[in-house]
Amino acid sequence: MTGFYVGAYATAPVTQSWDPEVQTAYFSGLKAIPGIRGLEHPFTGALHGQDDEWFLATIDPCWDFVFTGIPGVMGRLSENAGFGIASSVAAGRQAALAFYEQARQAIHKLNRHLGRQAVKAMMIHTAPRPAEGVRPDVAALVASLEEMSSWDWDGAALVIEHCDTYVEGQTPAKGFLRIEAEIEAVNELNRKTDSNIGLCINWGRSVLEARSVDGPVQHLKAAYAAGLLRGLMFSGVSGADGPYGAWQDTHMPPAGTPDTGSFEASSLLTETEFQRCIDAAGPQAVEVMGIKIGVRPESLTVSERLAYIESALKMLQRAAA
Repeated sequence: MTGFYVGAYATAPVTQSWDPEVQTAYFSGLKAIPGIRGLEHPFTGALHGQDDEWFLATIDPCWDFVFTGIPGVMGRLSENAGFGIASSVAAGRQAALAFYEQARQAIHKLNRHLGRQAVKAMMIHTAPRPAEGVRPDVAALVASLEEMSSWDWDGAALVIEHCDTYVEGQTPAKGFLRIEAEIEAVNELNRKTDSNIGLCINWGRSVLEARSVDGPVQHLKAAYAAGLLRGLMFSGVSGADGPYGAWQDTHMPPAGTPDTGSFEASSLLTETEFQRCIDAAGPQAVEVMGIKIGVRPESLTVSERLAYIESALKMLQRAAA
């Protein structure tokens, strides 16, 4: 595998209002880090949340991209509990399809600017979470996937990123469909339409669900056995109280040793777990692999944020070597 994807938006500098000068400095630093294939890019409704033209002018034209809809999905769920491509509520499902149609248009815009099919995947999510009068539903998901797979994605593969599901006695971060249901839906759709939709495992979200570092390994094996494993993104998590929260989807950096650079000691994501999951996935079978980390405190400088990314990438590179 040549290089890795970075969910750089999660590590981006925090300012009172969007500051293009600060963000440009951050992107310049990203371009200087070896081993970055491209970005996991957040989609919230437009190509860039503040300025499409700034984004197009600032990215490295050699980067590839993976779009993720999760920031936009969570924002819409906060206003509409029925929103999601797996929604049992017809209006919520249609709203989610309209959202992903906007993402499709943004993918075309970025590809046109770069003159190639630079967007390799669109990460989709099986919202909603269970609520009064609302539930995630396999039949609804199949219907949504059938419609979405008929659209022209300009080379971007559709990939369901598994999020933690509802587990009795636990407060979910996302609370979407079980991985078994996602596999069932994708297999049904792929057989029905000769599509090639796959699954991506997010390390932190699988640990959140299982409350164990065995969760990602189990999910990787299930997706692999079904012939659906397309991606593996590493994002840390911990059950310890602290600035990242206990069992929160805050993309905690990995743990390390003093010679590994910037890290978070309480994180359950260690170099051993990087290695375990890469072994379980089989790197030749995984088309999307990378890291997504958030950092604390918010006052960290651009260079300090970039140091966390570089340290995590070095751990991933060693594990994947």
